[in-house]
This record gives sequence, structure tokens and C-alpha cells, in this order.
Amino acid sequence: MERYIYLDNAASSWPKPLEVATATYNAITNYGANPGRGAHKLGLEAGRIVYGCREKLAKLFHVENPSNIIFTKNTTESLNIPLMSFLKAGDHVLTTSVEHNSVIRPLEYLLTKGITYSMIPATQTGETDLNELEKQLKHHTNTKLLVVSHASNVLGTILPLEEICKLAKIYNITVLVDAAQTAGVIDIPVEKWGIDFLAFPGHKGLYGPQGTGGLYIHPEVVLEPILYGGTGGNSESKQMPTVRPDRFESGTPNTPGLAGLKAGVEFIQSVGMDKIREHESMLVALLLDKLQHMPLIQTYGPPIGIERAAVVAFNIKGIESNEVAYMLDKIYNIGVRAGMHCSPCAHTTAGTLQQGIVRVSPGYFNTHADIDTFVDAIEEIIEEI
Repeated sequence: MERYIYLDNAASSWPKPLEVATATYNAITNYGANPGRGAHKLGLEAGRIVYGCREKLAKLFHVENPSNIIFTKNTTESLNIPLMSFLKAGDHVLTTSVEHNSVIRPLEYLLTKGITYSMIPATQTGETDLNELEKQLKHHTNTKLLVVSHASNVLGTILPLEEICKLAKIYNITVLVDAAQTAGVIDIPVEKWGIDFLAFPGHKGLYGPQGTGGLYIHPEVVLEPILYGGTGGNSESKQMPTVRPDRFESGTPNTPGLAGLKAGVEFIQSVGMDKIREHESMLVALLLDKLQHMPLIQTYGPPIGIERAAVVAFNIKGIESNEVAYMLDKIYNIGVRAGMHCSPCAHTTAGTLQQGIVRVSPGYFNTHADIDTFVDAIEEIIEEI
């Protein structure tokens, strides 16, 4: 069978390291008990693996206390926890004009609860002006929360997160970061930068299985859980525990998934985050260079030479983005994503709301040859126009 070239790692990384599949399989076959719900050997082993995953993530994000990292099923859930619990009627939220629907849709819902929000306008390439951010912080004196994507899932633009956090702290604003496109690929020293909430997926740059994710919560932030139930400990109490992570982790966790996530983080640590980032950046630069010299191609996002996440957005003039993706899949055995990417705000900013874009997102397991094959396919498609 012809090899399938997968270039949709911004949606979910694939293939996973073999260690991830092995760890997930071992959890199911060798100690598939409920962690923290019994003193027997299998339950204790499951609990050890879950805590080990928490420790690995804490080290990766430079977090002192692993208990301040709670597990969720994805970044969307992680974003919803502070958005639904931290804010009260009369509060104002600042965000950017390139955010994912995982931020915008909750904010739209919160309008019905007396919570308002404003967008900091980004440039057409997705860059956010720090001067405009400060202007908005001064104008909206009731701002309680700043929500920013570390990198756009549509344009690949990386925001100056450290500088944004510094500016927010001057105005005593709590910061929630969507790290869906950067966790595991770009170093994020959470506590050094002053990030209050970090929402991240397990299944993208951390190489874990789908259905895994997490949220860092600053130790001084008071936050109510949005899910109540059994936690394995303090079962004699009718009230939720006050200690972390139990307070935010009701119900049985995804132990096999977290075993795989732990192996994914260990893979990053063994290879080196810098090496992974360097490889992906090389593929992105190669692809951008080739696309920008082809007729009928329009690319979006930061120009060559400006650091970006491993995302390349483009269109072929005269062809719908979804049609291009369909041909790549059916004729050339290449997987990309086209359309809106759950981020109409980013497409409005880029001027692509009507046609969408073709998004190519290479990962660590892609090769130079994959990019060459992709470019050859695009050239053939253009010749057919």
C-alpha cells in the first residue's frame, strides 16, 4: 500500500512514537484498574503512572508543584474551566482577533451572564501590537482576564507571550494561555513568565493519545470546579476536596491515555524539544520557499524569516480550499486540512473568511521527501487549472 503522507499535525499529531502506543497498551493489559480507588496493587500502579505523568508535565512547563496541573480531555475543556468559573457578572475579558472557537464560543455564551469581551485587532498576518494591548488594558478598567493563543492554528503566528504577560501584570490582569499549537514544541516557562492558566492538549505536540489534555492553575488563583463528584480521596465528605488536583478531577481519569501522554513527554525529553522544533521549522521554511515561487499560490501568515509554528496556510487562486484538500487526499494520498479550522475570527483577520485556506502542518516524523512530494502534487494541480 502506498504510504500516506500526513500533514495535519496541527489538528492531532500522527504517527505517535512507538513508546506511546506501548505505554497505552501496557496500561490496558497490565494494570487497568482505577487509580486512587483502592489499595490493591493494580490501583496503586495506575495511580503511580498518573502522578508520574503529572510530574513529567510539571518539569516540561517549569512548574514547581505538579499538583497545580490538572488533567482534562482536551484544550477546549481546559479553556472552559477558567472561563466558566473564574469570571463573574460585570467582568470584562480581553482576547485577540485570531482566537479559536474554544475561546470565542464560551465568551459569546458568557455575554448572557453579564460578562463582556473585546478583541485586540491583529494584523492580517496575525501579529498583535503590544501598544494596542496596553491601550485596551487602560480603556477597559474592569478587565479581569486576558486570553491569548500562544500561536494561531490558522496562520502559525507566534505571539510575544512573555512580553504580553509582563504587560498584563502591570495592570494586575490574570492571563489564560491557549497553548494548543506550542505545548511540547516551544519552551513555555509558565511560572517565570507569570502565566496564571495554561491550557494544553495531550494529543498534539506532546504526542499523547487523543482524549488527553491539561490545565495549569496558578497556586494563588481561587477557582471553583465546574465538575463535582467522586475523587477517590476524602470520600467521607459530601463536599469537594479543597486540595489540588483532586478538587478539579472528579471521576475516573483516562489512565491508559495518561500513560501514553507520559511516554510522549518522555519522548520529547529524550529527543530534545529544540531538535523537534528545529526539524519542524526546517520543513516549514522549505515548504514556504517552494510555495512562494509557484504561480497562482497565495500564502498567509508571517513571511519567511519570521518564526512561526509549524503551520503553513495557502490558497490556489481559482480553486476552493476544500477542493484542493480533497484532491490531495483522493489522488495523491496526502492529508491536509482546509476550510475554517474552527477559527472564523482568524480567517476574518486574514481576509479568508469566504474561501478558507489549505493548512499544511508538518510534524517531527515528516521528512524532506514528504514536502517534495506535496509540492509536486500542488504543481500538478495548478497545471490542471
